[in-house]
Amino acid sequence: MATLPGQVDAGSVRGRAQSAVAGLDLWLLGAALLVSGFGVYMVMVATEGDIPVDPDFFFSRQVAYTLIGLVALFFVLRLDLERLSRSAWTLYAMLIAALGIVLVLGSSARGSTRWIELGPIRLQPSELGKVVIAFVIAVLVVERIRSMDSARMSLLVAAVTALPAGIVFLQPDLGTSLVYAAIALAILWVAGQPITHFIVFAAVVMAVVALVLYALPAIGVNVLQPYQVDRLTAFVDSGADRSDTRYQLEQSKVAIGSGGAFGKGPSGATQTINDFLPEHHTDFIFAVVAEMFGFLGAGLLIALYFVIIWRAMVIMRSAGTEMERLIAAGLTAMLAFQVFVNIGMNVGIMPITGIPLPFMSYGGSHTLTNLVAVGVLLRIGQRGHGLQPRRV
Repeated sequence: MATLPGQVDAGSVRGRAQSAVAGLDLWLLGAALLVSGFGVYMVMVATEGDIPVDPDFFFSRQVAYTLIGLVALFFVLRLDLERLSRSAWTLYAMLIAALGIVLVLGSSARGSTRWIELGPIRLQPSELGKVVIAFVIAVLVVERIRSMDSARMSLLVAAVTALPAGIVFLQPDLGTSLVYAAIALAILWVAGQPITHFIVFAAVVMAVVALVLYALPAIGVNVLQPYQVDRLTAFVDSGADRSDTRYQLEQSKVAIGSGGAFGKGPSGATQTINDFLPEHHTDFIFAVVAEMFGFLGAGLLIALYFVIIWRAMVIMRSAGTEMERLIAAGLTAMLAFQVFVNIGMNVGIMPITGIPLPFMSYGGSHTLTNLVAVGVLLRIGQRGHGLQPRRV
């Protein structure tokens, strides 16, 4: 059939390209790509001298992680979320099984057992579980909310969340377990659960924290290692004690402060170059940005995160179905919580929980997870525009 003037031939290269991006939230996609690209650059300049025999060790791997994440992002754009929702509980069972395997057979690093070794690849199921738990809880709420009273609904969601979060906590990985909780709370909030449920939840969390940090150690039961307790409580009075337990926080604050308004540049960032700042390519990469590019660079990065969260919220509000609206709420909370906590722990207003900075921190599983989350949000945005995917 001949193409009429003004129409695009769907079989042409231009037509396929336009079809692929039709309905995509280009603000969200563009901001995520910019931050991801900047993250790759920051990993390169932050780790240049870390391994003298292989200066590109971290950089080359982060490039690979990001490319794999982008492939996964565009694959997700082809998924039919409604069809996939029929397999929600299968995905949940697979997540629990994978987390259990990690506890029994996983590889350990720095006191934590979080990874499954697959040849040259280390997979962290708890990271990918963030997207899975958002999907499962959204499906659960949509399926049960009409047949259950609000209290039972909240308790069921809490139980479904607590199982994987509890296993992750035992690895131990407090940060990721908190992200799971943030996802569940966001979905319950958007679903319209009463505020009293959140007050009760906050009280329970405070009681558990007091129990783990103070009550149990007082009788000789240590759920967390002493160094982990110190990391969690160092931000409360960081200026009073300059021992090793507060070293990371102190060096992070020095790096941020020394950057000034415009930064010292990659070659002048002494805290990073001289390895005074630990974990400068993972947990504390925001401090590296502030040291190298100052308040201006850090502010621009935060502005890009604002665009990502803003557009995610726009997609949530315009979602075509209730399930998709709740999935978008969970993923938005996931990204916002990680950004807030990571930057907060860099500047000393949040405990050091090991939560990476989305799209910036070095690492394969969390890079893949965050880009998949963006892909799901973009897919929901497309469906909000009435566009249907090809079956996958």
